[in-house]
Amino acid sequence: MKRIKWIFGFAAVVVTGFALAAGTGPSDKTASGTTIKIDNRSFDPEDISIGAGATVTWTNNDDVPHVVASDDNKIFKSETLHTDDHFSFTFTEPGTYNYHCAIHPKMTGKIAVQ
Repeated sequence: MKRIKWIFGFAAVVVTGFALAAGTGPSDKTASGTTIKIDNRSFDPEDISIGAGATVTWTNNDDVPHVVASDDNKIFKSETLHTDDHFSFTFTEPGTYNYHCAIHPKMTGKIAVQ
């Protein structure tokens, strides 16, 4: 009986692990919002759609620093993000928000808030 419990317990851990691993894509939706990865001097994904009130978190997985900023630099702007640093912003108003890296202006993205 102990062996059967162990097997079912092990199977539950494995299934849970696969379920967690399946949700690790570049635009992961978490309980608090959406994650955008910065890597290879690009935003991944570049364009997303979210609901009003959602939080977006940018995580720098690159080996160079980046600054995430709205195109007008007035809505949001991060401090310099070094490797593994992150920046979050909650979008409360519907609209389209274009953004870029203030250090690498060719890095751009867009967030559509509904």
